[in-house]
Amino acid sequence: MSGPLRWGLIGTGGIAATFAADLELTESGRVVAVGSRTIERAEAFAERFGVPNRHGSYESLVADDEVDAVYVATPHPMHRADAELALRAGKPVLVEKPFTVNAAEARELVALARERGLFLMEAMWTRFLPHVRRIRELLAEGALGEIVTVIADHGQWFAEDGEHRLFAPALAGGALLDLGVYPVAFASMVLGPPAEIRCMVTPAFTGVDGQTSMLFGYPSGAQAVLTCTLAAKSPTRAAIVGTAARIEVEGDFYAPSSFTLTARSGEQVAFDGRQAGRGLRFEADEVARCLREGLLESPLMPLDESVAIIETMQAVLAAAQR
Repeated sequence: MSGPLRWGLIGTGGIAATFAADLELTESGRVVAVGSRTIERAEAFAERFGVPNRHGSYESLVADDEVDAVYVATPHPMHRADAELALRAGKPVLVEKPFTVNAAEARELVALARERGLFLMEAMWTRFLPHVRRIRELLAEGALGEIVTVIADHGQWFAEDGEHRLFAPALAGGALLDLGVYPVAFASMVLGPPAEIRCMVTPAFTGVDGQTSMLFGYPSGAQAVLTCTLAAKSPTRAAIVGTAARIEVEGDFYAPSSFTLTARSGEQVAFDGRQAGRGLRFEADEVARCLREGLLESPLMPLDESVAIIETMQAVLAAAQR
């Protein structure tokens, strides 16, 4: 790459708009093309963000020679097919979270990217935020001692609307895949995949999971306590508790935020990671960095971990049905 990464967007919904707006805050890339199922929606999105190339199909978008990388921003059930479309067209791909709706799809997508030697990454944008990068450094330094507990929640209020994607079974709705993926990915970053899963699920009026509480156990003896809900706005905070110190992340923990490191002695150090924008620009920066360096996946959000996170969420839903 000799200049900014030229992005093509598949989808014109809210998360695509947030991504396009955040790209304006960085020099690593710019949106040059957008694709939708109708040219009218592509045109409307392009006019809003000043995107030069507009496509009335995803096939046309991935075939655009001016596109260096594709961002898949369609509803959950379409992630695998839309990412596959871009990979088969020879494009590096960033796939909105959750990576796919089940582990089988995730493994197929990863296998295809590796077979074709193409970059692929889940758009778990939280992983690349400044405050999370600093947390990872503290964990690597052993500043917290032995990790005992991870706590995280993500709850938002949504009106009960059967047409809304989060309540629609056909669109893989529910709290866990859309909101719970953040706490699950946070725990994964700290402790890896759980060895034991216990959970409780309260269905929403359409049958999808409306509220899910999870207790994960790990070989070290550590535990993670995670919750998500579609029924109320929760504190959306997170904490990592260790034998030497603890980290408490302010809400919204999954967006640009701040945290306090409190030593066992009570001494505190604060880190302010608040930034302009929503924070998606940092994942775009990571994709551009990886492509410049010839990497096929990000060491901060490796593909095997994305598969493991989907496996964990799938196991949670399966356990809730027993």
